[in-house]
Amino acid sequence: MAATPAVRALERASVAYVLHPYDAEHPADQGHGEAAVAALGADPRQVLKTLVTRVDGALTVAVVPVSGTLDLKALAAAGGGRKAVMADPADAERATGYVLGGISPLGQRKALPTVVDSSALEFDTVLVSAGRRGLQVELSPAELVRLTRARAAPIGR
Repeated sequence: MAATPAVRALERASVAYVLHPYDAEHPADQGHGEAAVAALGADPRQVLKTLVTRVDGALTVAVVPVSGTLDLKALAAAGGGRKAVMADPADAERATGYVLGGISPLGQRKALPTVVDSSALEFDTVLVSAGRRGLQVELSPAELVRLTRARAAPIGR
């Protein structure tokens, strides 16, 4: 399996991680994060989805548990802005270098400001996309925050 930019970023940083491949095919009523949870039998609070947004117009990454939703007002406040909206999918793909359903907070083409939901810090490890549909990477939430230069804040509900 070829390394993704996310995996290469972890290797360069000498961070401990575990890759979890799974069958990326899922029912139409199930999102990519939910498919990862189901396929891996993981805790949906521990599997995080990467969402690309705009806070006062600037692209910003939000990382929240699959079990919840993103609170856009809380994200705007955490990002020092007044308003947050979901980014256009094409803008998200172009800025990160990943395709929807496989956007990783790690190894993005352009390092975007990132906010990780503070609930992630309650776990010893979390899972995020490894940069391809059907591939999750497990790592410590502290390393996720450090490598993405993220701020941790309560942005999920």
